[in-house]
Amino acid sequence: MNPQSRYVLVRARGSAQGPALLDEAELARRCGLHPELVRRFWALGLIPAARHVDGSPWFSPTQVPAVARLQRLRAALPLNYAALGLVCDLLDRIADLETALRVRGRTEPVRRPPTPQPTDDRSERN
Repeated sequence: MNPQSRYVLVRARGSAQGPALLDEAELARRCGLHPELVRRFWALGLIPAARHVDGSPWFSPTQVPAVARLQRLRAALPLNYAALGLVCDLLDRIADLETALRVRGRTEPVRRPPTPQPTDDRSERN
């Protein structure tokens, strides 16, 4: 007789539909913040969230590094939380432009403006 192997099928959390979403308390716990600050970030549009059926926000686990970035910027710069959105947008834009420049590889030569030719005053007198 052959013994049959039995495997219990367990779906890893979030594996079929993508990463599992976090409620604001869990995101706050992972970031080491108060849940009210997470709500403020969400209300200011600094971190995106999906809406649950009951209207509460649910966040992607990828927002943890985004919140850490906001906290680093807030500690380093004398800005309020609303201004951090603008700073993050500008930093993202700079990163996109630098990436495009690197990918492009500077294939086009840099064109210098033509230098004016010196005029000879003697030839104009004759």
